[in-house]
Formats: sequence, C-alpha cells, structure tokens
Amino acid sequence: MDLIQKIRNKVRLTQEEGEALYDLDLYTLGELADAIRKEKYGNKSYFNINRHLNPTNVCADICKFCAYSASRKNPNQYTMTHEQILDIVKNSEQLGAKEIHIVSAHNPNDGVEWYMGAFRKIKEQFPDLHIKAMTAAEIDFLTREYGISYDDVIDLMIESGVDSMPGGGAEIFDEKVREYLCKGKVTSEQWIEIHQKWHERGKQSNATMLFGHVETRAHRIDHMIRLRDLQDKTGGFNAFIPLVYQRDNNFLKVKDFPSGQEILKTYAISRIMLDNIPHIKAYWVTASVNLALIAQEFGCDDLDGTIEKESIQSAAGAASSHGMDLNDFVALIKNSGFQPIERDSLYNELKAY
Repeated sequence: MDLIQKIRNKVRLTQEEGEALYDLDLYTLGELADAIRKEKYGNKSYFNINRHLNPTNVCADICKFCAYSASRKNPNQYTMTHEQILDIVKNSEQLGAKEIHIVSAHNPNDGVEWYMGAFRKIKEQFPDLHIKAMTAAEIDFLTREYGISYDDVIDLMIESGVDSMPGGGAEIFDEKVREYLCKGKVTSEQWIEIHQKWHERGKQSNATMLFGHVETRAHRIDHMIRLRDLQDKTGGFNAFIPLVYQRDNNFLKVKDFPSGQEILKTYAISRIMLDNIPHIKAYWVTASVNLALIAQEFGCDDLDGTIEKESIQSAAGAASSHGMDLNDFVALIKNSGFQPIERDSLYNELKAY
C-alpha cells in the first residue's frame, strides 16, 4: 500500500513514513490534511477570547532562542505584584476574556507561593475564568529550585485553581538539539512525565513543538510520535501547536528560515501524524495572521484567540504585542471561507458566528 493510500485508509504512519511525507508536493499534503480536518470539524474554525499574561521576565535559564527573558545584567527586568496581575485580569475579564493564559520566565527570586498565591487570588475573584498556567518547564524549575516533587507542584496547582496546562517548554524533544538550544532546562522525558502526571489527574493540556531553527525534519517527526505515544496512554492533550521559531533579538543565529511552504507542510503533516490529538492549532502569533488563515486549508482547525497582549513571541519579532480585535478576527476567518466558532479552553462550543 502506498503512503497516500495508507493515509486515506487511516493507517498509522511510522517515523520513516512521516519523514517521507515531506517529499510529497504541498497541494497533495494539503488535500490529505484538509480531508482529515473536514471529517472531524467540517467548516468550523475555533478560537477563544483570551488574555496572555507574562508576569515576570527574570529567568534563571538561558535558552538561545529566547528574546523575552532578562538576564542578570538586563536593565529591563520586571516582576508583577499580585495586585498588578489582578488589575490586568479584571480589565481582561471586563473585555470578555474567558481564559487567562499565564506563562512566565523561571524567576529564582519568586517562590512557589508567588505563583500559587496569584492563581488562588484570580480564582477567588473571578471563579468563572479558566486559568491555563505553568508550562512543564516552569514546573521543573520549581522542583529544582525548591526541592519539591512534580506531584507536589501539580497538586498545589490544582488546589490553587489552575484548570489546564499550556504546552510550552517542549521545543524539540531530541536531546542533542535540546543540549544546544536550552541546556539545563526540562528534558524531553521530564516534559512528558509532567504532562502524564497532569493527565492522570483528569486534567487536559496542550502540546507544542518549536520548529524552523536547527532541527531536522526527522526531529519534528520524532517529536510528534512521542506526543502520539503519550496520547495513546492518557488521552489528555486537546491540541497540538507547531510554533514557528521567531528569529529576532536572540542568540540562535539561524540563516535559513523555513519558507511558507515548509511551515504549511509541517502543519499538514502534524494533522496526518497525530491521529489521536483532536485539534491542530495554527498559532497566528508565530505563523503570521495570513499564513495561519491559509493553514486552515492544511489541516488546522484552531487559530488560538484574540490574546489581547503578548510579550514572549513579540520580543522575538512576532506582531502580537497587542493581540487582535474580536470583530477583525471573526471577519478574517469568515473571509477565508470558514465558520468562526468561539470555544472555551476545553473546546466546548460557545458561539457560532
């Protein structure tokens, strides 16, 4: 049976077959991924009304691809107080946000209580807001810094009101690539272990992959297969987010940036390879709005959300620092031929436009 027939017959692909997908032409890949998307979701394109909140940029780890974190000598360090965090959340909630997405640097000056206290206060004042917070990298940092177990941090998160976990910190799972990109940060096995523990408590999370830097296509396929294997065990991932590497203001001197075709192929291949992860997200922040809209025809059924403000990717050149107006977002999806569906953080449909 040839590769295309295997995909049409829903036969699960191996590492070698996944790599071979890149040799197919763009339109064939798009057609195959689009068929999978249509069977699952028809013409629907999901988004949510959310606010990204990045409470500190002081970081103990040094990742070569990061333009957000502030080293010890950086004059632009900041750490928000709980009061500042709550003011932002209050304003976002009044603007209609249903989710607060909280991701920080690994700040050695702020203890477990700074994190958990913030979550508790948000949940007390805004009980209906979904808190998506703490990447596996942040959880690993807290365990290293304070000598507590993954289980203890995860239980504290749940007790403090965290509803789901973002997928950050995965980067590329290959350890040689990680050694070069982000030595000392959470390992691939630890990232998988943390998400498995989260899922075993009945909670859901996202998964990411940072691509377009020094990794190979084979590394990307390996990354997807490891996520697929964990999903077979737990079923806890609700979305996979291929993040396009942002090249400004960091120490990773990448000269060969992936073409639009390479990015679209990677989206399509994600949809084909990850037969057990429901949603594939074209995160417009890293892909650009225009490419994310095209990605809807290459297997992606989710565009993330309005975001309102975002500091991490925009520090590296993404055009996301002030989010996207809701009406503009809806109009863009409609004009690209899809039906905008506002969802909650766990993909329950809230409103069809």
